[in-house]
Amino acid sequence: MKLFVANKNYSSWSFRPWLALRVKNISFDEVFVPFDMPNGNPEFAKFSPTNKVPVLQDGDLTVWESLAILEYLADRFPSAGLWPGGTADRAMARSVASEMHTGFLALRSECPMNMRREHKALQVSDGVHRDVRRITEIWRDCLDRSGGPFLFGGFTNADAMFGPVVNRLAIYRLSDDPAVRSYSESMTSLPAWNEWQEAGRAEPWIVEEDEA
Repeated sequence: MKLFVANKNYSSWSFRPWLALRVKNISFDEVFVPFDMPNGNPEFAKFSPTNKVPVLQDGDLTVWESLAILEYLADRFPSAGLWPGGTADRAMARSVASEMHTGFLALRSECPMNMRREHKALQVSDGVHRDVRRITEIWRDCLDRSGGPFLFGGFTNADAMFGPVVNRLAIYRLSDDPAVRSYSESMTSLPAWNEWQEAGRAEPWIVEEDEA
């Protein structure tokens, strides 16, 4: 099984399935194909039907889009616990993961993930502040229900989907809410998180389009 990813400093969508695979100790081969140009990398066309990453190859099967990859991994490795065990919790986890996949456009546009950026406040729009309030509400509600340390107790696909947001809220100093602090500490204490972050910080590429 191969996972194609791009720059670890910037590629939030690559980070999501990579983090889930690493946290759950699922064996895979990482194929790193950097983008160092405004429109990605023409090499992506060799393995990706959308010319984007991430892409998972499992034998003859190709799966693209982060959330679809996470769903496939949950089916492929049912004992890994990539979704919560209870029906209600699974429904809620899928709901918040889907909301992350399709929403929070202001935050994603104005505050790109950047593992090596200095932690410094950024002037942002009202839309970003609305996104942060909603994310905080999701995290607080999930942690209150589950007791933590992750959104549904143990690490699940929902946490993988929100992984890049933890970086964004920290580096742009977008929240000092206790729930955000608690959840962020749990996420950034993961060895897999630190492995990705260290690799991202060591990369030589600077992509101006992804620098806030």
